[in-house]
Amino acid sequence: MLQSLHHISIKEHHTFGIDVKAKELIEIHSLKELIETLAFHHGEKFMFLGEGSNVLFTKDYDGLIIKNRIKGIEIVEETDNDIVIKSYSGENWHQFVMYCIQKNWGGIENLSLIPGTVGAAPMQNIGAYGVELENCFIQLEALNLETMELETFSKEQCQFGYRESVFKRHLKNQYFIFSVSFKLQKKPISHIDYGDIKLRLSEYGIEPEKASIKDISDAIIFIRQSKLPDPKILGNSGSFFKNPTVTKEHFAKLQEKYPDIKGFDQTNGVKIPAAWLIEKRGWKGKRVGNTGSHEKQALVLVNYGQANGPEVMQLAQSIISDINIHFQIDLESEVNII
Repeated sequence: MLQSLHHISIKEHHTFGIDVKAKELIEIHSLKELIETLAFHHGEKFMFLGEGSNVLFTKDYDGLIIKNRIKGIEIVEETDNDIVIKSYSGENWHQFVMYCIQKNWGGIENLSLIPGTVGAAPMQNIGAYGVELENCFIQLEALNLETMELETFSKEQCQFGYRESVFKRHLKNQYFIFSVSFKLQKKPISHIDYGDIKLRLSEYGIEPEKASIKDISDAIIFIRQSKLPDPKILGNSGSFFKNPTVTKEHFAKLQEKYPDIKGFDQTNGVKIPAAWLIEKRGWKGKRVGNTGSHEKQALVLVNYGQANGPEVMQLAQSIISDINIHFQIDLESEVNII
């Protein structure tokens, strides 16, 4: 049987750096090891953990944490213009993006430096700078935790939405994502619609229309590093809240009161940047005890070193309540609360 660690601190196993303990922790490196582990611990409480970049622990975990270390990258099929590539779920997402960029395979360069694993990426349909994972997604393989059989999910079956998928809704905790396949371009089409990207490219002396996928990735990495705290230095889980969508009527009323409000038209209303709302209410850079909203990005709640989970949750609830009272908008957490 695989080596297991008992009553271990998992502070180093998740990016918020909350000092809590797990009853047991096991690292798995293959599907076979996963199935053996689940069989041996049948009926016990457990959870999967990749790099822990989207989770907040509010207390000790009284169960088994299965750490996903299943790695590998394979070419599935290839043409003169496209390539379908499969990555196993334990691969680091950013390292996978860098691998594809080195090969000059385009499509995911805008998703550079997003923390987490490849397996976590489709769960919440990660996105940044005008690109979402579903744009180049082909399919994924997932282990049915009841039947212990591997199943294939198409894009339609994944039911991707804004920072969500079927695996965050009615199939939550019922599957383990084993591999993800993407279709990438050998003759990349760049996505540089965001002003920040064009500005950074011009600072590099690069004409946006002539930018390579590496140029775009470099620009995005610079932008992200300039705005977001490094979790190795300041514990955090990236964006803590989703950007809310309101009705057009609601947005029009807010515009009357706040002419500088930002909004982006959607099919179901207007999406408002949560960071704008939080900053407008004075939370950006505000420290409360051992936690706070980051000084450069209001969406990011941080651990200044000794914060515990309930303390972070109290801050999150205070922000949610404040935004609801003043804007009549309900903020939702993007982070999984354990």
